Amino acid sequence: MAGVVVVFDFDKTIIDVDSDNWVVDGLGVTDLFDRLLPTMPWNTLIDTVMGELHAQGRTLRDVTDVLRAAPIDPYVVAAIRAAYSLGCDLRVLSDANCFFIEAVLDHHGLRGCFSEINTNPSRVDADGRLRIAPHHDFHAGPHGCGLGTCPPNMCKGQVLDRIRASATAADGARKRCIYLGDGRGDYCPSLRLAREDFMMPRKGFPVWDLICENPGLLQAEVHPWSDGKDMQETLLRLISRVLVEESTLLPLDCKLESLPAAVQDGMPMPLGVKN
Repeated sequence: MAGVVVVFDFDKTIIDVDSDNWVVDGLGVTDLFDRLLPTMPWNTLIDTVMGELHAQGRTLRDVTDVLRAAPIDPYVVAAIRAAYSLGCDLRVLSDANCFFIEAVLDHHGLRGCFSEINTNPSRVDADGRLRIAPHHDFHAGPHGCGLGTCPPNMCKGQVLDRIRASATAADGARKRCIYLGDGRGDYCPSLRLAREDFMMPRKGFPVWDLICENPGLLQAEVHPWSDGKDMQETLLRLISRVLVEESTLLPLDCKLESLPAAVQDGMPMPLGVKN
């Protein structure tokens, strides 16, 4: 297995929209959402809206059908499949929720590519109503990150610290990390990446703007991307680079066996299968 852990945000990174807003708009409760937005935390709001949809007779199937229509770039699907086929350890780190994320990944045949989904938990209660809870129970106290860009329900930096600590190669060495994200909440984890890691911020989105304010604060190399094709090319180029660098540490007779054919030939990585 490659010594790389790839951590993906979900909203506006894997899919091209915010999944919460997509469901709210798709099921016709935008007015309610806008009216309640100033009155409660985001997670509480989404849970409340799910309760209203349930009261209206909307089913989990209705929610799932809307999520299956969420736009996802075929290049992103191909990038995920290619990274997985190359032996990378793929994780999701998102401020969406488990039900929404799994519905989308299952629909596109991607769920099995990810070893872990870190997000706000969800459950279906006895009445068949979808419940959404915060990843960090902010009612019990703050999560302790003083950066100011993390929402009260999740410090992605703290979660990334745990991911990096748990992700070790077969020989016990820590895997190198590639992090992809777009929002303000992705800034904290970008500051926690090490010098040998890579940050892939989406260009023109809040995390890119924050990084550009003082790029010297990051230890990791920064490789921006703008769309699915750009993401795919950048991600697979970085994975290829790590694989080549890893091969220099192996005995000479093991090097060619350890490298995928695309790297050996100096050709671009496979695009994967378009869904």
